[in-house]
Amino acid sequence: MPDNSPVKITCPACSAINRIPAERLGDRPLCGKCRGALLRGEPLQATDGDFNRLVQNTDLPLVVDFWAPWCGPCQQFAPVFAQVAAEMPTRAVFIKLDTEANPATANKYQIRSIPTLMVLYRGHEITHLAGALPRSQLQQWLTQQLAGLGL
Repeated sequence: MPDNSPVKITCPACSAINRIPAERLGDRPLCGKCRGALLRGEPLQATDGDFNRLVQNTDLPLVVDFWAPWCGPCQQFAPVFAQVAAEMPTRAVFIKLDTEANPATANKYQIRSIPTLMVLYRGHEITHLAGALPRSQLQQWLTQQLAGLGL
């Protein structure tokens, strides 16, 4: 984050909203309510029910992988997405949303092809990209997107 003001992070386990000093993001912060890890370094599985809360109450950028279980490229891309999530746990929150099980969110964001990657920041879509990427290209794309946000 550009300054050291507190960063809002929604707990992936209990959905409590936590405020963590920016300089402490690398200290593996825990939820004040359930004591679960806030930044797990792995993609979160989101649903129609919790997606909006994550988007509205998380100050870190959200990198969303819209996918479906029957999609071969989605299955091949999943390990790449997980690897990059593990490498960038304090720079962004990585989310996977199954478009088959969660059609309301997929419709809201007008997902027409999968996989689709989207970067959301403070409730707003910053960019999206249809198709899977190799690890190095995903890292490069995300680095560019985050730099454009001043992060």
